[in-house]
Amino acid sequence: MKPFITIELDKVRKLKYGINQLVLLEDLLKVPLAKLDMSSLSIANVRDIIFAGLSHEDKELTQEKVGDLIDEHSSLEQVVEKITEAFEVSFGKK
Repeated sequence: MKPFITIELDKVRKLKYGINQLVLLEDLLKVPLAKLDMSSLSIANVRDIIFAGLSHEDKELTQEKVGDLIDEHSSLEQVVEKITEAFEVSFGKK
């Protein structure tokens, strides 16, 4: 099983970037991950990255719902930190 990072939103959720989540992410961002510049992410990019990473555990989740969860239970700064941790774990850097 691919490693994951927990993220506290409406509940503790598992942020994971396995192959299916990475393919979904490339489709959403319309850019290969190798060309993704983490230093210039838009707010939409952040929401899409979280959405892709949570998609494995909640098939009812939508991008709009993820935006609401971030607004209600977290912050952009916190979710960007979690994205960074999850990518490091997924790509073997941690």
